[in-house]
Amino acid sequence: MVEGTKTIPGASGTNGGNSGYAPGTNPVVNVPQPPPPTKPFDNRCVSWASYLECLYEVSDDAEDEEAAEEIPEITLTDLASFAPTPGVLAGEPDNLGVAGLPTNFVTTASVHTRAGTLFGSPLEVRFTPATYTFHYGDGESTASDTGGRTWDDLHQAQFTPTDTSHTYAERGTYDARVDIAYTAEINLGPGWYPVTGQLDIPGAAQSIRIYEAHTALVAHTCTEQPTAPGC
Repeated sequence: MVEGTKTIPGASGTNGGNSGYAPGTNPVVNVPQPPPPTKPFDNRCVSWASYLECLYEVSDDAEDEEAAEEIPEITLTDLASFAPTPGVLAGEPDNLGVAGLPTNFVTTASVHTRAGTLFGSPLEVRFTPATYTFHYGDGESTASDTGGRTWDDLHQAQFTPTDTSHTYAERGTYDARVDIAYTAEINLGPGWYPVTGQLDIPGAAQSIRIYEAHTALVAHTCTEQPTAPGC
C-alpha cells in the first residue's frame, strides 16, 4: 500500500507557491464539468424554427444547411401524397345481418412509416391511427378509439352487441364505411417532429345486406322432424 499526501498549489500550507506540486503533473481538484452535449433532437425542438436549428446541428454540409433554411413549415396538406390507404370495413357475419339484431363491424389499421421527398428534401412520415368513425349507411355513425374486435376475439356469440356494432331497423342493402383519422410526424434527419392536426382518410364503401328473420312456434325440432317446414 502506498501512503502519502499531495499538496494542491495555492492551498493552505503551500506558501501560495508550488510546494508539493511537481511540474508536469496534474493535481487532483474538483473542477465543475461542462454539461453533456445537447442531443441533436431534444426538448428544445418543439417549434418549427427550433426543429430546423436541430437539423442544422446534425448537418456538416453548408449546402444542406442552406437547403434546410428554405424548407417551409410542413402541414398535413403537404403530406397528402404520403397518406395511408383507406381502411377496409368488414361486417359480421360475412357482410350480412338481420334487421333488429346487431351487426358487428371491424377494421384494421396500424402505425406505419413512408419515405419520400418533399420540397426537394428527403423525409420520412409516420402515421398513427387515432380515431375510427364507422358510418353504417343508414345515417347513423359512431366514433371509436379502436378498429373493433370480432365476436371470436371477444368470446361472444354472434348477434350480440359490441362497441362498434350497429342494429339496422329495416332490411335492405347499405353502403357502410370507416373513416380513420391519423396523427402525423415527420423526420428530416434530427428526429421526429409532430405535425399539427389529424389527417382524415375516408374509407371505401362496403355493401352490407340486411335481411328479415321470422320465427314460428313448432312442435318438433328439425332433428326430430327433418321434413318439417323450414328444415
